[in-house]
Amino acid sequence: MKNLNLVPFVSVDNMMKLILDIGIEQFLLELAGYVEDDFKRWEQFDKTARVASHSDEGVIELMPTSDGKTYAFKYVNGHPSNTKHGLQTVTAFGVLSDVATGYPALLSEMTILTALRTAATSAMIAKHLAPKGAQTMAMIGNGAQSEFQAIAFMAIAGIKKLRLFDIDPVATQKCIKNLAGFGLEITACTSAQDAVEGAEIITTVTADKQYATILTDNMVGAGVHINAIGGDCPGKTELHRDILLRADIFVEYPPQTRVEGEIQQLPDDHPVTEIWQVITGQTTGRTNDKQITLFDSVGFAIEDFSALRYVNDQLSTYGHFENLDMLADPDTPRDLFGMLLRAELSVKN
Repeated sequence: MKNLNLVPFVSVDNMMKLILDIGIEQFLLELAGYVEDDFKRWEQFDKTARVASHSDEGVIELMPTSDGKTYAFKYVNGHPSNTKHGLQTVTAFGVLSDVATGYPALLSEMTILTALRTAATSAMIAKHLAPKGAQTMAMIGNGAQSEFQAIAFMAIAGIKKLRLFDIDPVATQKCIKNLAGFGLEITACTSAQDAVEGAEIITTVTADKQYATILTDNMVGAGVHINAIGGDCPGKTELHRDILLRADIFVEYPPQTRVEGEIQQLPDDHPVTEIWQVITGQTTGRTNDKQITLFDSVGFAIEDFSALRYVNDQLSTYGHFENLDMLADPDTPRDLFGMLLRAELSVKN
């Protein structure tokens, strides 16, 4: 019988072992399936825009959701200047809990897992929105998320060619080195304009907390799918407003995206489509070869729920966790103080 007072914990080390045991491409494929399945039952979930604490240096956020049986939340930060001090821009951990008892069922690192779930979600949604048969993707921003995005789009969306640009050429060379052996045809580009030439999919994945114009209107031709996934918050954008006016825009949860996403540049009544409606077939995604589609992704709690659910389901097969003594276990539920007295006796003896 499972000891309900011990909580499985997946550390960074164990997460890496789990990914390597499964294989990163298979991990991304299976994770994308979990995200897609949960998007298909979108209406069953509690939906709350993330609770954010902003500072001049960055943001700390909590992202909760529940499907009525299982509850999940993620703690995540976004601090772009951290890299100057040798620190990660994003760190995260998450918890999965049983709604019936309130007991946590899983505690997991989510720094690596967030990168994987973001990539898996991006590529899964591109299957629904990108031009049919797309093989070339431009990726502007070659930092911590870039390799995950590239591998996910290769494994899930069939991308074969990758055109890279970053204002830091060291980041681009890092990305090229890390992706060696995955079978992608990679080109290092000298500008964002150069990178988008011939690309059917454009991914922007930058982290600076500012209004920026990574893509200008003249850089985006007809028929392109834009995957705008860079770290999002109020006051941070990547696309020129004119691109938004030409594109059909798809989002996760509009109340959150209108505050944090590219569409914060537009009036609150500007039409957008919730991507779950495309996935369930309630509405159409790409309708013609000339259409510009934009996934204005800010990341939503249901995606983290899916990622934690996927990892939890793998533990019985692969292991790679340790049990944490996190929960009090008194002899009777109302005798919590008695635990202290017994512990005192144990120490004295």
